[in-house]
Amino acid sequence: MAKIAFILLCHKDPAAIIRQAERLTATGDYVAIHFDARSKAADYATITEVLGANPSVCFARRRIKCGWGAWSLVQATLNALEVAEERFADATHFYMLSGDCLPVKSAAYAHKFLDAHDRDYVESFDFHSSDWIKTGFKDERLIYRHWFNERTQKWLFYRSFKMQKALGLTRRIPADIEVMIGSQWWCLRRCTIEKILEFCRQRRDVVRFFSTTWIPDETFFQTLVRHLVPEREIESRTLTFKMFSDYGMPVSFYNDQYDLLISQGYLFARKISPEAGLLKDRLGALWQSDRVDFTTSQEGEKLHAFLTGRGRIGKRYGTRFWERESTLGPDRNLYMIVCKKWHVAKRLLHAASDRLDIRGVEYLFDEAGCAVPHLGGIERTLEKRNRHRRALMRMLFDFYDTDRLMICLDPGNIGLMQDFMSDRANARILELQCVFDDQYLVGHAHRVGLAAADTPGEVISRMLPTLRHEFADEAIRIRDAEFPRHWRVRQDRATAENAAVMADFFDVPSDAGQDLAQIPYLFAD
Repeated sequence: MAKIAFILLCHKDPAAIIRQAERLTATGDYVAIHFDARSKAADYATITEVLGANPSVCFARRRIKCGWGAWSLVQATLNALEVAEERFADATHFYMLSGDCLPVKSAAYAHKFLDAHDRDYVESFDFHSSDWIKTGFKDERLIYRHWFNERTQKWLFYRSFKMQKALGLTRRIPADIEVMIGSQWWCLRRCTIEKILEFCRQRRDVVRFFSTTWIPDETFFQTLVRHLVPEREIESRTLTFKMFSDYGMPVSFYNDQYDLLISQGYLFARKISPEAGLLKDRLGALWQSDRVDFTTSQEGEKLHAFLTGRGRIGKRYGTRFWERESTLGPDRNLYMIVCKKWHVAKRLLHAASDRLDIRGVEYLFDEAGCAVPHLGGIERTLEKRNRHRRALMRMLFDFYDTDRLMICLDPGNIGLMQDFMSDRANARILELQCVFDDQYLVGHAHRVGLAAADTPGEVISRMLPTLRHEFADEAIRIRDAEFPRHWRVRQDRATAENAAVMADFFDVPSDAGQDLAQIPYLFAD
């Protein structure tokens, strides 16, 4: 059976490190600790005093002062690896962790998983042809020498770089090395670790090269694994679940995200918030349990983005300063048909267009493929349409030479509703409130990318209450906005009542409202 030696790089919170090591070793695994030499001596003394008697824990013989983006992180890892490989002769796998990482499966599940897959798990993409690096230095990481830390010695770092560039002091990559790049959170087999350590002893030229590259923890092990191990024995992914925000910062996980974490197809997750005490306790207990019946998926990032994105609704595409005083026109009528089921709103829009002679455009602010007349380029992307919303609407009124125009809106686009309702034009909202059964919610999850064709039913079922609550919350936000000209049509309301609402909204005779309310299959899915 697999036995894991965890390589734990840490620099703070000795109490949490002790708990982490005790939980990981309680299931028969091992821990090799490198505690940053920059950290408090008293903290390191506490860790060694408590864990020193644990035969499943060892410490790097030489501690390194670590710095982000520097070789010191790789050297600290190698120092811990050397001791772990020597001390734990029966360790079959070596798993890289930080103090912010915690398991999201049980040890029994992890051991079974590693036994079933004879692979090295490390993100390993071609440095030059992949798009792993999104911005900033790329080739410059390798062909120039980086002796200084970019964060703590910024002036020296960039001064040295500019001087080398001005003088043409580039260097060549070792001829037999194909540089790879990926996440530093890997899980490697014992045979691979032995090859890496021996390679480091034999090829000091390669070690010297990487020691002056920038951010080598993203390239060193990734490159050596590809160099030393057949490609068929490598799976280019990490077993540690991690996410990044829009600003490139690691996402922290909190107490209410336990179900999200354990349903992902990973063994560990980072980074767990220091304040998430309950989450840490639950995940720690999970690791020591015998549970192996996990239903997993890969929708974590999409689901997290869906949940956290709500706070930015209506704020991302703010109006330009020259548009703040613009208006659609005081004599113009804008009819906004708001509905989560887009096909329902489209049916009503087309029926009203035919029977009331009102021009209509579908979900032009929500649907990229919506048919919009050519208006000089402002209509080409959703971003442009939302950013220049008032200008776009004025142009549509002018294009159709009308004072009455209908559009469809998703209920989540409340910021746009607020903008139009504050305009001097006669803007009004008709909210179509539908009934959402489980079948529709499942389809919605697939349509918006929260679920894929192979997503397990158990995972989807856990999404449904969240989606249902989200839809209800959108309706509540619209209600709480207290729009002055706001009408509601409900699927579960009598046709006569809906007819009266539609007649009032469109300002037409009651028989016209009755005609619209009786549209065949208006609310059908």
